[in-house]
Amino acid sequence: MSFPRQYARTQRFTLGAPRAFTVAPDGSRIVFLRSRGGTDRANLLWVRDLGGPGPDGNGDGERAVADPAELLGGADEELSPEERARRERSREGSAGVVGYATDSAVETAAFALSGRLFTADLRTAAVRELPTPTPVVDPRPCPDGRRVAYVADGALRVADRDGGGDRAVAEPEETRGGGRTTWGLAEFAAAEEMDRSRGFWWSPDGTRMLAARVDDSPVRRWWIADPANPGSEPAEVAYPAAGTDNAEVTLHLLDVGDGEGTGEDTGGAAGEAGRTEVVWDRVRYPYLARVHWSAAGPPLLLIQSRDQRSHLYLTVDTTTGRTAPLHADEDPAWLELFPGVPVWTPDGRLVRIADEGGARVLVVGDRPLTSAALHVRAVLDVGDEDVLFSASAGPDAPQDSPVGEIAVYRAWFRGSGDQGGWERVSPEGGAHIASAVRGGDTVVLSTAAPDRPGARAEALRLPETGKGAPTPLAVIASHAETPVLTARPRLLRAGARRIPAAVLLPTGYRDGDGVLPVLMDPYGGPHGQRVVAAHNAHLTSQWFADQGFAVVVADGRGTPGNSPAWEKAVAGDLAGTTLDDQVEALHALAENHPLDLGRVGIRGWSYGGYLAALAVLRRPDVFHAAVAGAPVTDWRLYDTHYTERYLGLPRERPEVYAANSLVTDEGLSAPADPHRPLMIVHGLADDNVVAAHTLRLSSALLAAGRMHEVLPLSGVTHMTPQEQVAENLLLLQVAFLKRSLGVA
Repeated sequence: MSFPRQYARTQRFTLGAPRAFTVAPDGSRIVFLRSRGGTDRANLLWVRDLGGPGPDGNGDGERAVADPAELLGGADEELSPEERARRERSREGSAGVVGYATDSAVETAAFALSGRLFTADLRTAAVRELPTPTPVVDPRPCPDGRRVAYVADGALRVADRDGGGDRAVAEPEETRGGGRTTWGLAEFAAAEEMDRSRGFWWSPDGTRMLAARVDDSPVRRWWIADPANPGSEPAEVAYPAAGTDNAEVTLHLLDVGDGEGTGEDTGGAAGEAGRTEVVWDRVRYPYLARVHWSAAGPPLLLIQSRDQRSHLYLTVDTTTGRTAPLHADEDPAWLELFPGVPVWTPDGRLVRIADEGGARVLVVGDRPLTSAALHVRAVLDVGDEDVLFSASAGPDAPQDSPVGEIAVYRAWFRGSGDQGGWERVSPEGGAHIASAVRGGDTVVLSTAAPDRPGARAEALRLPETGKGAPTPLAVIASHAETPVLTARPRLLRAGARRIPAAVLLPTGYRDGDGVLPVLMDPYGGPHGQRVVAAHNAHLTSQWFADQGFAVVVADGRGTPGNSPAWEKAVAGDLAGTTLDDQVEALHALAENHPLDLGRVGIRGWSYGGYLAALAVLRRPDVFHAAVAGAPVTDWRLYDTHYTERYLGLPRERPEVYAANSLVTDEGLSAPADPHRPLMIVHGLADDNVVAAHTLRLSSALLAAGRMHEVLPLSGVTHMTPQEQVAENLLLLQVAFLKRSLGVA
């Protein structure tokens, strides 16, 4: 099988790999998702018991709890528009059980399948379908497992674990514009840009919930048509473009009650009687970025100003709904949002990640637990005495630190760790990227490395502070396919700015074979790190290299994993900063690698597509051909939360938007000659970077007399999950680049 076919069929080698781990607090079992094989899209819900052999007696302790084929009786899966939107926002391309939630003891799991609600007993593997309204979205058990909350048709509902007592605790209302509100769902900006995919949170005792009410009637409507099927109606999308109105999001405390099996559908009236609005200054802080509710303290909110230069941490009075400020952050550029924070420690201290003293550090209470030697990426878990987190090398790390590494560490905030310090959990020796999930003293550590395909998921028992290495318990098997080619990235730093980069040469290339045409293969923008210490991340680049190119991947300023200053250098200037760093990396690497600077192509998708088009339009002296996939060409057409973070409001900074656009006079100010071939590719069903970006660029290029090619993809979204489309896109790109650069 060819690599393009295998890459598409395996969904980038993700199918069959275990993911979405949850560890029981006593460390006795691990819950996860995995399909049966490397080309099987349907995920099953699995449990790995660590206390002994499994039911089949083979000693591995692994059992399937929920099989979609059995639960649906062989019927095809049907997705509601809400579920399709959730999967598009999370870039989820698989099928079956794609997400689940558990109670605090990890004994009960809830999940939606084809819009129907199921619960599973994780000890006995008994699965029950609950008779509820459909389609069900985002079901979640309460902490003690007695109830399950879910969203159906915009209403937030609760059912007892046996299916009885199903009732609405908050129902949608008609808006002035003729639309309807929703309860318990994340709005577009939160799901797409804030990494907040949920809209309701259980209280620790399971008697109340915090729920987001979303009114998107102020949001401008866009219409996404399917030109290949002119008889179908366009899809209506509430899209908050830069400078326009966002959805109105409020937060409410809802009473659920403490009884079980009431058998009564109380509808919206009871929900209204038991509803208290959570109050804060929504004019100054319109974005609800994070919500945390645990037994360690009152509900905790993180809210943002629209310009994202101010963060406010609030506590919520659960009797009155009033909020009180706990901590505030300010930054002249912007403030990032991070996974896993804010959260309480068990003894009631605030855990957050902050940019202080030029470094990104882990803070508990008022005390930083890390230094500039580390660049903290995410909080993974908070224990009684320590915090488990992931980090890259920071600005004060040794200059020979591994390029592209993300390791797992733990730092102490009390007990023996009160003296400060942290220790590494993921292995020393050999660069890798890692993440972890913990329950009690058991950790599932997932690691990927440049010298082996895929990722390895292993259960470990953590020792006490400073008392040796973790103890291996079990390996969670992966059924992902082995790629038909081997990636050989050379990870290094380039130029005076020490830009992280990967260089990939054709398999079998030897010194003395001569210079090669170059293909720059960046994402190159915020939140998109491409240069990582992992094998599979570089497979497509290696395939392009094997077609006769020297491939360069460079993570210039704006990309994550280096320092706050590195990321924020793009403030107000996405175009100039990111393009300059691609040029610097290219020229610096040419000094020691076989790069033919007379034949340089560039390809990319999304921000990478923007960067590719930018390269041939503004620097035709450096770049000689480009493939721009789903490019953002006019930042006024992209969403509020992302775009305004870097460029501000269009009405206040029109010159900034013009300078960073590809379709304005400023954007097309580079000389028309020499002509550089440009292929633009775009999915017509894309609701993230809509096809209008490509159409406006094509019109501007045509008006300027600049030749280009446009490849429209009918029915394709921003993810391009279709197998044939994904395969042929690679083949068409390499054919275009070879033709344009004169590669035999």
